[in-house]
Amino acid sequence: MRAPLQQIETSDELPQSADAVVIGGGIVGVFAAYYLARRGLKVALVEKGRIGAEQSSRNWGWCRQQNRDARELPMATRSLDLWERFAAESGQDTGFRRCGLLYLSNDEAELAGWARWRDFARTAGVTTHMLDSAEASGRGRATGRTWKGGVFSPTDGTADPSQAAPAVARAIVQLGGTLHQNCAARGIETEGGRLCGVVTESGTIRTKAAVLAGGAWASSFCRQFGFRFPQASIRSSILSVSPGAGGLPDALHTAKISATRRGDGGYTLAISGRGRVDVTPQQLRFASQFVPMFLKRWRSLAPGGLQGVRSGHETLQRWRLDRPTPMERMRILDPMPDQATIRLTHARALELLPPLRQTKISAAWAGYIDSTPDGVPAIGEIHAVPGFFLAAGFSGHGFGIGPGAGHLVADLVTGLEPIVDPKSYDPRRFAASAWGKVADF
Repeated sequence: MRAPLQQIETSDELPQSADAVVIGGGIVGVFAAYYLARRGLKVALVEKGRIGAEQSSRNWGWCRQQNRDARELPMATRSLDLWERFAAESGQDTGFRRCGLLYLSNDEAELAGWARWRDFARTAGVTTHMLDSAEASGRGRATGRTWKGGVFSPTDGTADPSQAAPAVARAIVQLGGTLHQNCAARGIETEGGRLCGVVTESGTIRTKAAVLAGGAWASSFCRQFGFRFPQASIRSSILSVSPGAGGLPDALHTAKISATRRGDGGYTLAISGRGRVDVTPQQLRFASQFVPMFLKRWRSLAPGGLQGVRSGHETLQRWRLDRPTPMERMRILDPMPDQATIRLTHARALELLPPLRQTKISAAWAGYIDSTPDGVPAIGEIHAVPGFFLAAGFSGHGFGIGPGAGHLVADLVTGLEPIVDPKSYDPRRFAASAWGKVADF
């Protein structure tokens, strides 16, 4: 059963030219196109499958500052404001609300880490409340347990993964932009070393600016014109349950299970960080760069199978621009969920949150979470191809910071003052011998 997703209608007629072309209709791609269109640019967004159909509709829906890496915190803070402003500006509903996020723990080391983050967050003007045992147990009363402590971040919130990207896509059309689903971008054309066009399966769009927001497909796309972008994906499995459980927090995280209230009153359930490693040629190519990340996350990962190879998103193949590509053979990455993880997630949820026993599993799905070696996204111009911008490798954080990332991309494309300092996101950092500290998340 796939992740739920609203469908939207888009144009079959490809424009001959555009001021900017956005490749990829996930949350980052649609927000990039939206902010470009708000600045008066003629924007075309091309998506090989459906708007929001991959990881942008397969995540928890959390929009958080809590526990963000220092490099991402400014963007997370700005994104929360942009989530709110988008609804007022566009009249479209993403399901965003600042419901607050609750973290509970019985692990002294984990609580100490949260306290250190709280102290750091104060320097950035972010409010988060450490909870003592009585406060944590009170907020977590639905568990029926006593907790040593926790955190409540009142200004954080959630949006609805099933409707967010489609809502932004509708806003793009309202601003005069065009959307083209089932239209894969195959590559780019250059003239005098600069970008001059985006080649799609339906024709070429002449443009001087393009944004690659291709999610798990970004590295293989970059390989076509010789840019080395280290990227690897993990298959994450998740489930949802029907409405019927009362008295639960809107968004709860524990080491055993995380639960998020959905718009229909049901809940999304997942085990944070748990995933399967489906080995691919691309993973083997970049393996050495991911050693620090693997050493930090290995306890949560398990060997996978051949789904990644069959999907083709991490191929080392080079393709011709006048022939079908792997993206046209796999319009939507829809891997099979790991049934052992689904069973364990559900069992843990029922044990921790007894009200969920009044519900039934309504859906289960998986998605590929694409990551960079340091866990921080790559956002910036590919200087070898002026006019071509990359926005990928969001490492499981893209949904929450999607508005800020899209705004930053639009800033860079148009040459305006960036909404946040772009230095930490510069794709050129991967060419260095060291990639910096692996993100804490």
